[in-house]
Amino acid sequence: MPECLTEDVFKLHQQKENQHSINHMNELAKTHYFRWPRHGKQIAAYDDLRIIIDNYDCAIRYMDDHVGQVLRKLEELGVIEDTAILISADHGENMGELGIYSEHGTTDQGTWRIPMIIRWPNGLKGRVDEGLHYHLDLAPTLASLLGAPKIESWDGQSYSDSIINGRSTGREYLVLSQCAHVCHRSVRFGDWLYIRSYHDGYNGFPKEMLFNLIEDPYEQVNLSQERPDICKEAVYILNEWHDEMMSSMEYDVDPLWTVMKEGGPLHAREYKK
Repeated sequence: MPECLTEDVFKLHQQKENQHSINHMNELAKTHYFRWPRHGKQIAAYDDLRIIIDNYDCAIRYMDDHVGQVLRKLEELGVIEDTAILISADHGENMGELGIYSEHGTTDQGTWRIPMIIRWPNGLKGRVDEGLHYHLDLAPTLASLLGAPKIESWDGQSYSDSIINGRSTGREYLVLSQCAHVCHRSVRFGDWLYIRSYHDGYNGFPKEMLFNLIEDPYEQVNLSQERPDICKEAVYILNEWHDEMMSSMEYDVDPLWTVMKEGGPLHAREYKK
């Protein structure tokens, strides 16, 4: 079991009634998940959490094995050194962070930190890039690697120098939005993750959450009350980002507020029903 999922944390999570909480997962096991092997069992005791964790690990192992088959075939064909390989994903998955399991419905580290593995001909090998990048940075990165011009309307910025030369190309901060399950915006900067809740999706989230991801990578301790100074810094960054985005848009309505005026995030409305 992950170190963060202690028996005390499990008991705390059992008391939650939010989307994809343990209790909600048990409801879904009876109404939906029972159709698939290993997914229909109730999470009644601490050791039952292994069902969720093991199922996710099994999926990762399945994908890893098949990626390995592709790489071995490229080696057999003698073309692997000349082949660009990119492995990524559209989102991560919460495995207990914020009391959420097997879902990707917030703007926290579990949901939006994704894999990005790039093997480029003549690129560096064995390097880990710790910089902050958006997924939308991929398009200008590929354009740069292929010698194509960047389209001026793109918001992304290339990190090709990190791939080829090992230079630091990370952003100073990231701002992430989520409007499907909740209406959240988060700021990732330094050691910190700040989450601001506009509609909590009936998850009981406070207006502000703050986590030190170096000391607390699984988001167990909300420090927003203890560190208002860091929250103020994050809100300043969020406002600067918002001004920049609104000034570059062709219309004058923030999409997040469009969702709010529609009655909140779609999946939250379905959950409430």
